Amino acid sequence: MRGVCLGGRLGFMGARKSRRIIAAIVVGSTITVVPAASAAPVVTVATATKYKNCTELNRKYKHGVAKSGAKDKVKGKGKPVKGFTVNNAVYKTHRRLDRDGDGIACEK
Repeated sequence: MRGVCLGGRLGFMGARKSRRIIAAIVVGSTITVVPAASAAPVVTVATATKYKNCTELNRKYKHGVAKSGAKDKVKGKGKPVKGFTVNNAVYKTHRRLDRDGDGIACEK
């Protein structure tokens, strides 16, 4: 097996004589592996789009984006936000936009 660096993570791929992929391991990312007959496989790693601020992020994720298991913190009589999108990769990229530290970035 040979190690291939994929976006800062190490993935392992192996090939047999028929050029089939034995394994591709990347934690927390989506990958696409396309075997080629005469060359090494092409690997594409999907990364989360980076938004500058909450206004931009809320255009795509109307009620914000959260890591799994997050619950909205509420002070006073307000009701917690429940319509947010759960996506660990997008949350990790935008953790700086989670001002109250409840695991939900840009909640509305």
